[in-house]
Amino acid sequence: WFYFSVANTRAGQAYRFNIVNLYKPDSLSNAGLRPLYYSTVASRDERRPVGWRRAGEDIAYYTNKIPSPKKGQFLATLTFSITMVHNNDHVFLTHCYPYTYRDLQLFLNDLENDASKRCHLRRRVLCETDAGNICDVLTITENINRVAGGGARG
Repeated sequence: WFYFSVANTRAGQAYRFNIVNLYKPDSLSNAGLRPLYYSTVASRDERRPVGWRRAGEDIAYYTNKIPSPKKGQFLATLTFSITMVHNNDHVFLTHCYPYTYRDLQLFLNDLENDASKRCHLRRRVLCETDAGNICDVLTITENINRVAGGGARG
């Protein structure tokens, strides 16, 4: 897994990335899976804003010569190139689509507001994180009213 950004890009310039110290002996990258790319310039295009998209060329995942903590094994490297589209862009690259805290909260709110699902769900506050975010505990069961405390969030 990886998530990083590159700033002050040059349009038409190919950038090569090598991510080392990966543990899996093989990857879907060798079967065509490409990294995700997000351009802040493209996302602000008023005519047609672009979000996350798959990108990358010359993608390979292979075992390297760095010994793994597991005896007798070696770590792996993911390598790929991205040709930048815009000058002075700030782009983000990641293995999978980001799932934010806000995405999670919206999803949980939708579950609580759906009567057909609410009867199977109890949501309680466990604690607050150092960042001030609520950390929920979910109980999911056949019938929440049979579980001690019943009902939704509280």
